[in-house]
Amino acid sequence: MRIYRPEGPSSGAGLLWIHGGGMISGTAALDDRCCLNYAKQLKLVVISVDYRLAPAHPFPAALDDCFDAWQWLVNNAEGLGVDPSRIAIAGQSAGGGLAASLAQKILDQGGDQPAAQALFCPMLDDRTAGQSDLDPINHRMWNNKNNRAAWSWYLGSAPSATTYAVPARREILSGLPATWIGVGDIDLFYAEDRHYAARLNEAGVSCQLEIAPMAPHAFESLVADAPMVREFWNNNYNFLRQQLKL
Repeated sequence: MRIYRPEGPSSGAGLLWIHGGGMISGTAALDDRCCLNYAKQLKLVVISVDYRLAPAHPFPAALDDCFDAWQWLVNNAEGLGVDPSRIAIAGQSAGGGLAASLAQKILDQGGDQPAAQALFCPMLDDRTAGQSDLDPINHRMWNNKNNRAAWSWYLGSAPSATTYAVPARREILSGLPATWIGVGDIDLFYAEDRHYAARLNEAGVSCQLEIAPMAPHAFESLVADAPMVREFWNNNYNFLRQQLKL
């Protein structure tokens, strides 16, 4: 794990961040910028977890690592100056999917619960990979052929409906924390993200869906200084300010 602290006094709140990479690539270090910005802008203590990757480590290895990181953060909250009732979980792409799965597992385990979850272009549903009509579309950054291979490697021999393996397959979503989902409308995951947001709201979970027009997958990391991207991040910050009582 990597730990990021604000300069000066912290807000007393924390964030567990999970990096992207399709469950098959990426490291915590790649998201230094966004984690440092959370620490700077919101005065959060941020923990970013390096989890094991498929295909060498298929499900549930990555989720197990994220759950261990959550438990470590909660158990060490006092020493970090963090109120365990004011911790959010967040992630991008595969990390967003893992954050969604993690919220489900934490809910079922009981005990301290996340105050919120923030999911950036989350990879939520393996059934998208089975839609061969999406294959000819040149989705920038992450296309459906990449998606199919990644889900296959991540799920391994496990059935796709295995508990927590695919967050969108969970039938009952009630009881999950307030949620923010941000995605571009030309992202491969746009439809599955909209559907998950609608299901959360139907289940009584407050979910804010932020749609960026004509934005591809992970655009918020590619052109971080563009006005639209700054607005996108500010909307996420405002959501976290409200949920974490900043």
